[in-house]
Amino acid sequence: MRIAFSGSIAYDYLMTFPGSFKDHILPNMLDRLSLSFLVDKMDRRSGGIAPNIAYNHALLGGDATILGTVGVDFSGYRESLLAAGVKLDGVREVEGLFTASFFVTTDQDHAQIASFYSGAMARSSEVRLAELKPPPDLVVISPDDPTTMRERVLECGSAGVPYLYDPGQQIVRLDNDDLRAGIAGAHMLFVNDYEFGLLGQKLGVSVEEIVGRGTILVITKGAAGSVTYADGRECSAPAYPAAVEADPTGVGDAFRGGWLRGVAAGLSWDLCARVGALTATYCLEHVGSQGHRYSILEFVERFRKLHDDRGALDVFLR
Repeated sequence: MRIAFSGSIAYDYLMTFPGSFKDHILPNMLDRLSLSFLVDKMDRRSGGIAPNIAYNHALLGGDATILGTVGVDFSGYRESLLAAGVKLDGVREVEGLFTASFFVTTDQDHAQIASFYSGAMARSSEVRLAELKPPPDLVVISPDDPTTMRERVLECGSAGVPYLYDPGQQIVRLDNDDLRAGIAGAHMLFVNDYEFGLLGQKLGVSVEEIVGRGTILVITKGAAGSVTYADGRECSAPAYPAAVEADPTGVGDAFRGGWLRGVAAGLSWDLCARVGALTATYCLEHVGSQGHRYSILEFVERFRKLHDDRGALDVFLR
């Protein structure tokens, strides 16, 4: 299965705060909120939603192509993605702009405060799905410039290409009509439990309404695992225990990459979710959303320490 991953391509600036944000927020003064945190350290890492998901998909042997725009500072990042097996046929460099940047500070409770500079991402709508040859079998529409997300939905509809809709952090920026259109045409909808709550608040949608259209719905719940609604069934799967919790950045993206690799390999929904859980754990155990690497054999052996796949994951080893 050829999958095109459309979304932000960015550098992550990761900072750590040794205290708890909650201890410094005054609920009775939110209208005058003014905070500054002295952080212990900062790392610049490769990130962005599309490459994060594609990276994890490719590590397990998946066919992953990124669709988006980057800036003049992308060269080193380009080489690392190619080395991981990610295809960059749909990536265009924009002269005079820097690659988008994500600035996130994580406290000792793993709470995060973040901001995002769009940079070259603001031009991502100039890259068209039709430029990919051969066309993908599935498109992942993840957080990007809002105009681009709207156009990707229309492009997929016109081309008859199914898509996974992953609005994520852009739920707060997309207008209600765009969100409704994205969800209505989606073959799959992927959100975490907080994001699903936001969708319910903005659109009044429910699980029953979404799955009633035949849409495959996946809701991740952090340490509580995930729930997949598909084929008239509700499938709950646990998180995979981590040896150490180093950095939560990109964990949800890693889950999506692994889950989609399971889908591409024809695994059951339960196994797709469990594969996604282990890819997420690998990410959690390292700093940065692409700081982890493993061989497919290492992945399968670790998976089988906890789960009996009855040989189903042998498909990854072929």
